[in-house]
Amino acid sequence: MNRTDRLYALVEDLRAISPRCRSARELAKRFEVSARTIERDITALQESGVPIYAEPGRKGGYAIDKKMSLPPLNFTPAEAVAIAVALSRAGDQPFGRQARSALRKVVAAMPGPEGELARELARRVQMVAEPPEPGAEIQPLGAEGISRAIEEALLRRRVLRLDYADAKGALTSRDVEPGVYLGGRGGFWYLVAWCRLRDDVRVFRLDRIAAASVTAERCPDRPLEGFAPDVPEMIVHGTMLD
Repeated sequence: MNRTDRLYALVEDLRAISPRCRSARELAKRFEVSARTIERDITALQESGVPIYAEPGRKGGYAIDKKMSLPPLNFTPAEAVAIAVALSRAGDQPFGRQARSALRKVVAAMPGPEGELARELARRVQMVAEPPEPGAEIQPLGAEGISRAIEEALLRRRVLRLDYADAKGALTSRDVEPGVYLGGRGGFWYLVAWCRLRDDVRVFRLDRIAAASVTAERCPDRPLEGFAPDVPEMIVHGTMLD
């Protein structure tokens, strides 16, 4: 990145997180230059009239005037996570770095509670890191409304009622506590949940769920780590918003 591009990117980065600030060290790491270079860049921007000021203290840094900041965006937490999932499925692509930068700005500009809710939801949407098989296609998400019910249950932390068919086609009804939405393996999507029928964590393939409805019961708190699928050859990574 040349200096002109870096100066512009610095302003955009500070604008995205305003009124919060970033230290010279954080900015240096982000732009892969020295902290001294960042300090010189900030001075140049200030001299050109950009309203950047320094916040003193151990947690201080550089911030930009609120008038230069983005207004709150009307993105919902689910919409922000949808963008992150699309980016994670695309892998390396032209303008990929810029796309991830744009996503960070979207999340940073969301009102505080909405941004935190988006981050919590993103932690519960995970992808399997494995190369796609030649000719592999994305598999259907199941019957109409299944995916939407799972999304709502994860977002609101509610118990789901499922009608589920196993590999032999046998159908059972069960209440589950959704933990993780898992995608990527063989093009299929899965729900990892605590199954009350089996009293243990189970993985449900979406195309085998015949029906799903969100109940009014709130899920008890369970550590997210407890929903990690126990499949040794799978490398799972979370959906990143920041």
